[in-house]
Amino acid sequence: MKYAVFGTGMVGTTIANKLIQNGHSVMMGSRSATNEKALAWVKSVGNNASSGTFSDAAKYADIVFNCTKGEVAMEVIGAAGVENLKGKILIDISNPLDFSKGMPPSLTVCNTDSVGEQIQRMLPETQVVKTLNTTSCLIMVNPSLLQGVHDLFISGNDAAAKERVSAILTKEFGWTTIIDLGDITTSRGTEMILPLWVRLYGAFKSSNFNFHIVR
Repeated sequence: MKYAVFGTGMVGTTIANKLIQNGHSVMMGSRSATNEKALAWVKSVGNNASSGTFSDAAKYADIVFNCTKGEVAMEVIGAAGVENLKGKILIDISNPLDFSKGMPPSLTVCNTDSVGEQIQRMLPETQVVKTLNTTSCLIMVNPSLLQGVHDLFISGNDAAAKERVSAILTKEFGWTTIIDLGDITTSRGTEMILPLWVRLYGAFKSSNFNFHIVR
């Protein structure tokens, strides 16, 4: 499988490394084809790793992970190109965190909209699936870091796309409990969990935690 990962930060690198470890081909996308972080990542990983612009990566991949910050997500999608993402699945991990006034961050969008919805509106012929945005990147790719049962959420308009992404989350990353919240508008809820997540991080002095829903 050929994947694109948008973003050269910790989340993008963690996702890309896991996919490479599992034998897939990954192109890391960024604003520039000469991005130093992306080139360093390719050099460190070697086989099956490549880098390019967001547009290059979108053209290359069968499935795309958006691991950029929510505040720049629409700019990134625009650079990737609507036509290059047509008919593909885009897994959106971004969160609309606004650090402009320091900590704790506020949200750039909430209540009546979400980054997930904005991306879907911009990409009407792409299957946008929101998931993985409510836990730390290390737990994203290795949920066994935490003992016991804990949960992941998924949102999206296309049932088949959500089923395919759930299979990726299970097979590639090891998740066992994935809660389908419904269509892409439900990503408002998971994005609005982030202010709580940030405060828990502050209280625990660690990102090694996740949510579990008890019924």
